[in-house]
Amino acid sequence: MRFGRLTLIAALLGAAAWTTPVAASAPPTDGTAADATAADSFTPVTIEHRYGSTEISERPERIVSLDGQWTDTLVALGALPVGYLADTYYDGDVYPWLGDSLADSARLEFTDSISYEQVAALEPDLIVISWRAEDEGIYDSLAAIAPTITSLSDAVVDPWQDITAAAGQILGEEEHAAQLIDEVEQQIAGVATELPGLAGKTFAFANYLPGDQIYVLTDPADGAIAFFLALGLELPESLVGGEAPAGGRYEISFEQISLLDSDVLIMLTNGADTSDITGFDQLPAVQDDAYILLDYAGATALNVPSALSLSYGIDAVMPALEAAAS
Repeated sequence: MRFGRLTLIAALLGAAAWTTPVAASAPPTDGTAADATAADSFTPVTIEHRYGSTEISERPERIVSLDGQWTDTLVALGALPVGYLADTYYDGDVYPWLGDSLADSARLEFTDSISYEQVAALEPDLIVISWRAEDEGIYDSLAAIAPTITSLSDAVVDPWQDITAAAGQILGEEEHAAQLIDEVEQQIAGVATELPGLAGKTFAFANYLPGDQIYVLTDPADGAIAFFLALGLELPESLVGGEAPAGGRYEISFEQISLLDSDVLIMLTNGADTSDITGFDQLPAVQDDAYILLDYAGATALNVPSALSLSYGIDAVMPALEAAAS
C-alpha cells in the first residue's frame, strides 16, 4: 500500500458503524450448489485495464489477490481468494474489517518484488493486482502464470465502485456487486445528510513520514478522494490549482505546510508527535479541532477504500467531520 511513491509507504493513506457491514451476510465461495449454478450460467467478459484487456471465459475459482482493495472486494462478494498479499507494514494479521475471513487463504509476504514462484504455486486461474504492477513487464510475468487484471484507471488508487463492479462481472455476480455499491453509497449519503455543514468546505488528506516528508493527495480523480467529495467537501485551491500540482500524491516540506490549510485535516503520522511537524499547530483545522490523526488501519481504510473498509474509515474520521460541520 502506498501514499507517496511506490517504494515509500510503509505507511499510508466508519460514522459509528450504525449500519452492519454490507458484506456480513455474503457467503464464502466453497464449492456449494450456488457456486456451481453461478459457474454454469457464467457469461464470458472482457475487463479493460491499464495494460490492455483480459478475457475471462469461465468463472474463476482460484483467485490470487496482490492488492488490498481487490482482496476486500472479493471477500465482500463471497469469493475468497486462494492467496492474498499481506500488508507487512501493518502490525496486525489482517485489517479489522476482514475479521477471520482469510483464515483459509494463503498469506503471501513480499515487499520489494513479487515472488512469481509463490503466486504460481497456488495454481491461480485469475490474478488481480493494481499499483504493484509498476510496469508492463511485471504484468506480462503474471499474465504468463494466469489471466491477470491490473489497475482499471491511470489514477494512483482506483475508485472502489469500479473495482466492485469489475469483480461482479468477473464472478458473474453483477447484481450482488450493484447492491453492495448501492448500500455503501447510501451509507455515505447518510453521513452527508447528517452533516450538511460540510458542503463547500475544504479538506486535506496527508501522510507524514517522520523527518520532513509530508505527502498530500492532490488528484480529484484518485479513489482515495471520492469519499470526501461525496460528502460535499472540496480540495483547497492550493492543492489543485496552486503550488502543488494536481494528479497524484505530492511531497511537501515543512516550509510548505500552509498547503494543508483546510477546514478538515486527515493525517497519518506513523507514530510521530505532531510537535515534530513545524507549523502544524497553526493550521486552521487544527486550531478548530477539526482534524484527526489516524492509525494505520484507519488511514488504509480511506487511502485504498473498499466496500468493506469504508465503514471503518468513516467511523475513524467522524469526530473531525462533526467538528468541521458545526
